[in-house]
Amino acid sequence: MLVVFTVSNLATMGLELNLREALRTLRSAHAIGLILLWGWVAGPTLAWLIIKILPLMEAHAAGLLLISLAPTAPFFPLVVRKAGGDMSFAGAFMLLTTLGTVIFLPLLAPVLIKGLTVDSWSLAKPLLMMVLLPLLIGGAIRVFAPNAADKIFPIVKKVGGISLVLALVFTLVLYGRDMLSAVGSFAPGAQILFFVAITAISYNIHFGLEQQQRSSMALGMCTRNIAAVFAAFFGITDPPPGMFVMVILVVPLAAVIAFAAAHLFARLSPTNHSTN
Repeated sequence: MLVVFTVSNLATMGLELNLREALRTLRSAHAIGLILLWGWVAGPTLAWLIIKILPLMEAHAAGLLLISLAPTAPFFPLVVRKAGGDMSFAGAFMLLTTLGTVIFLPLLAPVLIKGLTVDSWSLAKPLLMMVLLPLLIGGAIRVFAPNAADKIFPIVKKVGGISLVLALVFTLVLYGRDMLSAVGSFAPGAQILFFVAITAISYNIHFGLEQQQRSSMALGMCTRNIAAVFAAFFGITDPPPGMFVMVILVVPLAAVIAFAAAHLFARLSPTNHSTN
């Protein structure tokens, strides 16, 4: 189900993506600089500060640092659409954060987390196959066969929405007991603080981005690439007990906060104001 909802949601984004506009965005040093700043400087720094403030278990702290290195969830297109965000900017954002995660997570995780090693290819392979490839295929269909893209878009979009709900349900059924074991610790609070803070910071400190680009940026930073985090976690030799619970908590917590933020951003969207 993780594969289905990842591939379908990324293909959906590709099918409505203006690939030429996305590539034009990627030529902007301003946009690239901000994505790299929030994704792999501010994010890990914020996680490190939270660890210093809250008395987290070592395993929970390691999990928070790991998820801080993987921005952008597979359901990112859904929340951007709900927020009325800039889909071309979001497409460029997804391309860059996917490549950035493949590069930076294996490099930074062993530095931030004591005793951790991650095999680069074991992380890169699922990211390339489940995230980057369906996004590029959808974008190619949009460019070379726009009529076909229009026809299959509603179907793929519906599959993406249904599979997201099912993935959340299965996560709660399979790992609900593990997540409940974290109640009473600082693990859920640390994640909520991280998601809310990185969303607020990346939206409000925007260095001249338009509102629809700011909302896309903030939602990308709020959500986490759980496929990348899982790949990294299962590549760890003898992970500390309790780290997996911190990883699993990302699924419901990031989804709730991201959809709440998308609702708020939709109300602030200039498109919504002009309609009213």
